[in-house]
Amino acid sequence: MRNSMLRRVATVATTLGLTSLGLFGAGAAPAQAAISDCPSGYFCAWKSDNGTGTMYKTNANRATLGTWDNTFRSVVNHTNKFACLYDAPNYDVNSGTSVWAPDTRGTEWGYPGNSVSSIKLVPTERECVLPAYPEWGAYTSPTAAGFGDMNADRKSDVIVRDKAGRLWYLPGDDTGRLIGTGGWNAMSALTRHGDFTGDGREDVVAREASTGKLWLYPGTGTGAVGTRKLIGSGGWNAMDRITAFGNLTGDGRSDLVAVEKSTGKLWLYPGTGTGLGARKLIGSGGWNAMNALVGAGDMNGDGRPDLIAREASTGKLWFYPGTSTGGVGSRVLIGSGGWNVMASFLAVGDYSGDGRNDLATITTSSYVGEGCRGVGCLVLYTGKGTGALNAGAPEDANWMGLNGAF
Repeated sequence: MRNSMLRRVATVATTLGLTSLGLFGAGAAPAQAAISDCPSGYFCAWKSDNGTGTMYKTNANRATLGTWDNTFRSVVNHTNKFACLYDAPNYDVNSGTSVWAPDTRGTEWGYPGNSVSSIKLVPTERECVLPAYPEWGAYTSPTAAGFGDMNADRKSDVIVRDKAGRLWYLPGDDTGRLIGTGGWNAMSALTRHGDFTGDGREDVVAREASTGKLWLYPGTGTGAVGTRKLIGSGGWNAMDRITAFGNLTGDGRSDLVAVEKSTGKLWLYPGTGTGLGARKLIGSGGWNAMNALVGAGDMNGDGRPDLIAREASTGKLWFYPGTSTGGVGSRVLIGSGGWNVMASFLAVGDYSGDGRNDLATITTSSYVGEGCRGVGCLVLYTGKGTGALNAGAPEDANWMGLNGAF
């Protein structure tokens, strides 16, 4: 494993946990007349501690502040972005950073509490101290491009959604690029893995929260997604743990599984190339006890996709092998407990480059591991090729402040 990814600014996690001061700045008071003068779309500051006198305003990033350097005594963030205030010029996070939340009304103000020498306005709080997306590096698989690989370079890929509702594609070489400019927070479920359309490219499936509709976003072979297509006209809000499974039915097209909230039944929705076919019951009940489902691909080397599930009450991790009849077989315990410290699971294909599918997780604040603890640790579990997993290895500490990864 490449431990260098863990060598980050030590204060990053603390910064993200203790900021967003804009709505409760120390000494905040009812708005003064000068405070209300700050125009919409601007960050404003004054040299006085009560928001009076000459006003500084900006609606753009400022690497230096000139004569206003280290003079802010009261501020208001009348924008729809986070205002990052740096103690040093040029957005240097090492000297100290505070974050002021958006206030579109422009009525909440307070004291910056630090010496401000540069300002940045960004869509998410994370971007005050980190890139918009985390680093994702994968080794090249010795096998042909397949599960988890959206651009056919034989490296596993990840998509992350930020809190501004944007989608970022991480191709496995520690870079990333924007593939969705906004609006993705309207989706209450996002899943990928497998080819639903039959064109040899991995696709994305999303549920629209307000309507319960299910949308297919076809992969383009470059990591981006094409024009969406409706594959479920409604009713999908009745389903939980919607998960792209891979080709379970053996017809060359990816399938979908979902848990029915009211009954705990597990349903398989076979891909048809143009949408989803008639559903098939593959779990008669009890699946509400699972608070995570992962379509991890072929984990035991039999050529069929498998399912991994976490039991909420015990924190146990169970392996359900795919069967030749298009269902799942008897479960096998692969994690005896403690898995509730994981906020999410990522089916990443062959991340480690050994020809076997692997699993990655992102931790909650309760996680304590060697080299990383708390929220936002990326932990990799390499597959043994039998359905079981090797011990986890923390790989990166900066997966906090996101709104989902898959």
